Amino acid sequence: MIPLSEISKTAKFHPINVDGTAMEVFAVKDSSGNIKTAFNTCQSCYSSGNGRYELEGTDLVCQNCGFHFTADQVGQGANGGCSPWAIKEGERTQTDENITIAYDFLVSSKDIFANWR
Repeated sequence: MIPLSEISKTAKFHPINVDGTAMEVFAVKDSSGNIKTAFNTCQSCYSSGNGRYELEGTDLVCQNCGFHFTADQVGQGANGGCSPWAIKEGERTQTDENITIAYDFLVSSKDIFANWR
């Protein structure tokens, strides 16, 4: 569960454990105030184990290939293959207070964290 009160224009990372697999998601507001959520792993670099993002200012930077992303770019598709693994609106529910990601969706996504470190 991600409290809406914690979501800003700087991504905040939320560690979770799903059936013994360490995973992490992040939430951030884009320049229009829309909330974006994604797994903290890269669509093309995840298998390296280093395909995770860290903040550099408000940019998200892939620790494997060094590609920089703004909040506006999350969920916009791959840039040369590197892109945060977006969690789209149909894969999460939002109330007035929280965002919840469906457990079944988390379970089905565990493989992208198999080499994550």
